[in-house]
Amino acid sequence: METLQIVEASTPEHFSALSRIHALAWRFAYAGTLPRSFLEGEITEDRWVPFFQEGFRTGKHCGLLVLRDGQPVCSGSCGPARLDAGQDGSLCAFDNAAYAGWGEVISLYTLPGETGKGYGSLLLEEMIRRQAQAGRPGCLLYVLRENQGARRFYERHGFSWDGSQTQVPLAGAVCMDLRYTRLLSGRDAL
Repeated sequence: METLQIVEASTPEHFSALSRIHALAWRFAYAGTLPRSFLEGEITEDRWVPFFQEGFRTGKHCGLLVLRDGQPVCSGSCGPARLDAGQDGSLCAFDNAAYAGWGEVISLYTLPGETGKGYGSLLLEEMIRRQAQAGRPGCLLYVLRENQGARRFYERHGFSWDGSQTQVPLAGAVCMDLRYTRLLSGRDAL
């Protein structure tokens, strides 16, 4: 019987695991959408280590890992909604002023080959629980329009597209980033 555990990232090994899963999932999800040279050259396994380290150091967001028998299989990060999206070096450039006080699922990725086993659902529900416990009235996230599987996943978990979209130029391709939202309730905090 496998043992599942969710841990809050706090060590260099955790930050590396978060970044590695993020990169491998990106390469898998966007193969055929984005140029292979970009995915292999720019989406490196250590690309997001500084982001996760900074989030931990400043408390702006927390990184979480799902461990199966001690091995990382799913990663994510969450925190207060970023009201400065696009000004903080991120690719998203939405005006989030209407979502002040909300939470945000900043990232959620499962290792290719490990999808469909419930790890993403487990981690998403944990991030929603944390947002509700923090007293946030809702939660938002961004998903590329081209990632149909992720969009269906978030919709199954009560998120819906709020109608906002923006172009995200990536390696000569232009993708559309969509903002999905979900209101939270007291039940979500349990």
